[in-house]
Amino acid sequence: MTQLAASTQPGETIGLLAGWGRYPIVVAEELRRQGYRIACTAIRDHADPDLRNLCDEFHWVGLGSIGGIIRRFKQHGCARAVMAGKVHKVTFYSPGWWIRHRPDWTALQTFYRHFVTGTKDRKDDSLLLALIGAFAAQGITFEPATDFAPELLVSTGQVAGRPLSVKQERDVEFGWDLAKQMGALDVGQTVCVKDQAVLAVEAIEGTDLCIRRAGDLCRTGGFTVVKVAKPQQDMRFDVPTVGVKTLESIAAAGGHVLAIEADSTILLDAAEFQAAAARLKLSVVALRRQSAVEHAA
Repeated sequence: MTQLAASTQPGETIGLLAGWGRYPIVVAEELRRQGYRIACTAIRDHADPDLRNLCDEFHWVGLGSIGGIIRRFKQHGCARAVMAGKVHKVTFYSPGWWIRHRPDWTALQTFYRHFVTGTKDRKDDSLLLALIGAFAAQGITFEPATDFAPELLVSTGQVAGRPLSVKQERDVEFGWDLAKQMGALDVGQTVCVKDQAVLAVEAIEGTDLCIRRAGDLCRTGGFTVVKVAKPQQDMRFDVPTVGVKTLESIAAAGGHVLAIEADSTILLDAAEFQAAAARLKLSVVALRRQSAVEHAA
């Protein structure tokens, strides 16, 4: 039992801010298994409707409804909350997004300098730290979802498939350093490489489209995908996550290897993930920084 779980009160309601992907469902299932009540605010056009069946309270919200989410959480007695799932930043560059997602007064106050005056940047960490600060000012503390479900963090070792060849190990080491540098700049956490050449670097488009671009540029296939945590990774948000869909994207693009960072990457549905890797003939390895160096030595 984690220290966090030991400090909880019976029947405590945890707020869940849910974005895109399967991760919010896995978190909700785990919270429910541990006996928490769940008050979920699900981002419109992102979250899975099946979350409704796992949560005690469920509300759809627009990306701009920050004040509305805070009110919902306070209404249901949430002093603590977690966020899970991706927010597609490309939404902010779609015509009329603000009409559909309806920024409220709290959102305008929180992000005024990011979206109106432009005096602050729109990096992931910048936006999410501002968001967390807005909730903290109202007495709601965001905590890492992995504190509730630490078993989701992948351990060091060969996760699936064949051990890497020497050539593949070199590509992992080469890509690892680049991915760490991109993470330090808060640009992205994934790079695709082959023969120690960069094919694609993740930015606003996300991991799947980055992998697809690598496949478009490397028609012979056989490339390596490296996905790592940021050097300054805040485990409350934007934690690197992989699942079956990640493997399917790699296989469809012609990739052969996925390298991820142990203890800092969320692995969803491990048994299904390993079965999919075998079916798709992909190798997956989880490394720490030092083991990545040793692997390539």
